[in-house]
Amino acid sequence: MSNSRMNGVEKLSSTSTRRVANPGKATVLALGKAFPSQVVPQENLVEGFLRDTKCDDAFIKEKLEHLCKTTTVKTRYTVLSREILDKYPELTTEGSPTIKQRLEIANEAVVEMALEASLGCIKEWGRPVEDITHIVYVSSSEIRLPGGDLYLSAKLGLKNDVNRVMLYFLGCYGGVTGLRVAKDIAENNPGSRVLLTTSETTILGFRPPNKARPYDLVGAALFGDGAAAVIIGADPKECEAPFMELHYAVQQFLPGTQNVIDGRLTEEGINFKLGRDLPQKIEENIEEFCKKLMGKAGDESMEFNDMFWAVHPGGPAILNRLETKLKLEREKLESSRRALVDYGNVSSNTILYVMEYMRDELKKKGEAAQEWGLGLAFGPGITFEGLLIRSLTSP
Repeated sequence: MSNSRMNGVEKLSSTSTRRVANPGKATVLALGKAFPSQVVPQENLVEGFLRDTKCDDAFIKEKLEHLCKTTTVKTRYTVLSREILDKYPELTTEGSPTIKQRLEIANEAVVEMALEASLGCIKEWGRPVEDITHIVYVSSSEIRLPGGDLYLSAKLGLKNDVNRVMLYFLGCYGGVTGLRVAKDIAENNPGSRVLLTTSETTILGFRPPNKARPYDLVGAALFGDGAAAVIIGADPKECEAPFMELHYAVQQFLPGTQNVIDGRLTEEGINFKLGRDLPQKIEENIEEFCKKLMGKAGDESMEFNDMFWAVHPGGPAILNRLETKLKLEREKLESSRRALVDYGNVSSNTILYVMEYMRDELKKKGEAAQEWGLGLAFGPGITFEGLLIRSLTSP
């Protein structure tokens, strides 16, 4: 690779260039993902879910069919299988205390998915696993001591003095929180390489339908399982290929909104309640939040449509409201909508799937691709997580 650098651009070949990362700023060096083997096409979801839960209620069937259409999801992946339900039939019994059984399934499943995603990421990175100095592990799907961070480190063969950080039960904004934490580690520990892994399964929240719990049907129509991984580091070496710079990160919560997204762990698993005003609350506060991030780019003339957008697709209503509020061109949220269609809402993982699609889009656009973008996610709190991202790749 050539060392030729001019005006913040590195010449890779006679036909390819890459922007140079700012010294000391964290960059994304590689990305990987993984999914369980059970694939659920959305058109088969209603029949399978009602069969598995032994439900013959016509109202619930009609409601679930409507939700499956409005979520825009086409395919999802799930740990839950016929074999699991045969082994644990009590999972489909209303009121059954099954937290022990659910954790037996989830604790193992999330680490296996995290392992596959991490191995794919490390392969793309191209450096020895021993060069990983820190691991950040994100999950809202397992509970145990020690946590999945230790089991994953051992399975990967990381050094026993690897620095581990565990982020539990953050929900949908956990992936961006993980990126923010990994960024801080990379920028404050020169030479460090941070493996960020997210892994989620819906096993803890799977329940038979009940008219008194309408959000359970939303979850059945929207959420999926999977894992993702990225490697973060500052001052990339010649052998590394950074494609995004994590330039600035910020988190904030909206006072008085703690009950809009409410999750409680019970003997039956985890129960969620989602306020109908969630999209509205996000819409009311998103513009100011985005402007705070954009201000760090150093270009006061920059407008929302001058940037690329990687937004966690919590659901189509949130994306539609954000698009309308900020007057975004339709294509700006294409990567987010594509991730929702292909995988559903996979909680903390989903932002990394969006970033992978965004990487591909920026490559295709070449010189027409924007340099600056925003990465956003929203979750319990209501919490906003945001990243100002700089694209380093251009053909």
